[in-house]
Amino acid sequence: MALSIHDLKKEKVGTCVSGGLDSRTISKRLTEAGVPVVAFAADLGQPDETDINDIRTRMAPCGVDTVIVDLKAAMAEACCEVLEAQAMYDGGYWNSTGIARAVTVRGLLPEMQKRGCTVLSHGATGRGNDQMRFERYTNVLAPDMRVYAPWRDPELLRQFPGRTQMAEYLAGFGISAPVGGKKKYSTDANLAGLSHEAEDLESLATAMTIVNPTMGVWPMKAPDKIEEVEIRFVRGRAVAINGRDVTPIEAMVLANGIGGRNGVGMKHALENRVVGTKSRGVYESPGMELLGAALRFVYQAVMDRRATLLFQQLSKLVADQIYDGRYFDPATQAARAAIGVFAQHASGTVRVGLYKGNVLFLSQTGCRASLYNEADSSMEASAGLNPVSSQGFAEIQSVEARAMARAGQIRS
Repeated sequence: MALSIHDLKKEKVGTCVSGGLDSRTISKRLTEAGVPVVAFAADLGQPDETDINDIRTRMAPCGVDTVIVDLKAAMAEACCEVLEAQAMYDGGYWNSTGIARAVTVRGLLPEMQKRGCTVLSHGATGRGNDQMRFERYTNVLAPDMRVYAPWRDPELLRQFPGRTQMAEYLAGFGISAPVGGKKKYSTDANLAGLSHEAEDLESLATAMTIVNPTMGVWPMKAPDKIEEVEIRFVRGRAVAINGRDVTPIEAMVLANGIGGRNGVGMKHALENRVVGTKSRGVYESPGMELLGAALRFVYQAVMDRRATLLFQQLSKLVADQIYDGRYFDPATQAARAAIGVFAQHASGTVRVGLYKGNVLFLSQTGCRASLYNEADSSMEASAGLNPVSSQGFAEIQSVEARAMARAGQIRS
């Protein structure tokens, strides 16, 4: 049964916050109702936060202490896992928000339990995906922890039908929370990228270019020359960029900067939500796109046709599981284990050129597991595959082809 604000007075609530209008409204409303509240924020390497400690400052007037948990390393590891699986969702975008929810809940739950919290509260809307992700991850990782969803609580929905009412409520306590401004959409950010949605972006008559990129520029504003980048992979992981050894965090930060300034990774999606509706979003993931494209070139070299087909199926499964809030489920872990078999051979150095949003293949070296043989593939005379040998294969194929034709099974 869903919890209401009146059910919480005998509980201790750990509320997930970003420091925004929703976070402050919920926290203040709970404290005013006599509910013991501790706020928790995840440091996921958000590029839109100059100083993560500003969240604590913004939350303080609401009468709550804020615990900031450093999850940057965990987020970087999650990025590596998503890249290894090439897990892109509807429209072919990197689901930065979906994977961040797995990292956030897994990272915050132990801190909440350590402080005696019995309920996790989140500020996700009752119409979107994140409510399901927060709830499911809490259910599977801490089945005894209950979940409070304020924006599914009829009382709070009546009291706060919009952002204006939230701002007015906080203003009544002397808490400044201006509504509006130049930005006409909401943003969720982490090390993997940013997702923009809602408000003006809800209209399909609105161009995606109303978004002002945080991690870089639009392709038309990128430099008019190619920037070359060299990336070395070991077993599906980027371990060096431009000759510099990198940790997962360093790889993401460096790739985000390089990809961002070249307009890489700007995507539009009209995606299928978990709850059955469609959602319009604009995504920027420059580092994921750069590293993902370069790794894809390595995968192309080391996988045969059947391996490629299986990998694509597993990749889609993992992407769907991330989107649905099922990253820790057995099916996801089994798929990731199988993907790990292919990644074992994905080692090599790739050189790419970045130009106005494009990632261009330049060269690939050092890939010992590559199945590509220039002589076999050559259209010229070579010591590779003997073209005469293909005659027998063609004749075997013709037996089935003619049988289907004679049986009337072919329609043109």
